[in-house]
Amino acid sequence: MSLRRSALNLALRLMEKPYLARVRDPAQLRDGFERKARVWFRPPRGSRFEMDRCGGVPVVWALGPGVTRDDGPAVLYFHGGGYIFGSPKTHRAMLARLSELTGLPACLPDYSLAPEHPFPRAVDDGLEVFEALRNHPGGVILGGDSAGGGLALAILGEALRQGEPRPRGLFAFSPLTDFTFSGESLRRNARADVMLPAIRTREMARMYLQDADPTDPRASPLFAELAGTGPIWLAASDTEILCDDTRRMTARLRTDGVAVTELLRPGLPHVWPLFHGLLPEGDETLRDLADWIRSLSSRSDES
Repeated sequence: MSLRRSALNLALRLMEKPYLARVRDPAQLRDGFERKARVWFRPPRGSRFEMDRCGGVPVVWALGPGVTRDDGPAVLYFHGGGYIFGSPKTHRAMLARLSELTGLPACLPDYSLAPEHPFPRAVDDGLEVFEALRNHPGGVILGGDSAGGGLALAILGEALRQGEPRPRGLFAFSPLTDFTFSGESLRRNARADVMLPAIRTREMARMYLQDADPTDPRASPLFAELAGTGPIWLAASDTEILCDDTRRMTARLRTDGVAVTELLRPGLPHVWPLFHGLLPEGDETLRDLADWIRSLSSRSDES
């Protein structure tokens, strides 16, 4: 364990976890996350951020040094935040770093958030952007973290169900895949998780789902039919409450014959690559993912 990981875990446990357990106003959560992101998450020097709309949905393009929108394939990335908070501003630094590592442009939708826009609005927005980008040079690679990782998987399931062209692949950090919250890690890791308070999961579900069925595959991609899709890369920490969402998603995908790369790391915070530049393990994971994305593009070009 790096010294920085120990220090970051302690800081998150003492400050961020109590904050997320206490604050209930979505506007306050949104403003707080964006302020913290400006301080802690820095893009590579020479990165560019361009605002646009895809299919009517606002997006931000995160472009690493020397990368243009026309490079391909495009990484279509959905930010986390429990469907309640988070934005392209909170995640654009990490995607600019991934763009630098891969040489690919990243598109971050500013999808609609709950409770103002409950399920399935986020899925509808995501599908609209995916359809707008499907003719991008080289195609599309889906990605996301936490709720955004679940959203990326849900959009993949809907695209397959509707007969849309499949993306080249998909990756997700600590995805939320099961709104029934039946994974044992939700209870087993309630104390060990240094960031997410397990006590807020049901409240988050009510704000997003309202009266919808939590087993709807568009909400819980653990129940989606994903056979026939391209390669998938999933990462989670063994001490976070969503660890079993990744483990069970991996098992389900492999049963369906999908090629899955699963990365389970010990003792790291939820979505640790956000802390790239501060946390050595965050930089390492982004480099590993970039290698996977480059090999994915090579395999697709050859096939």
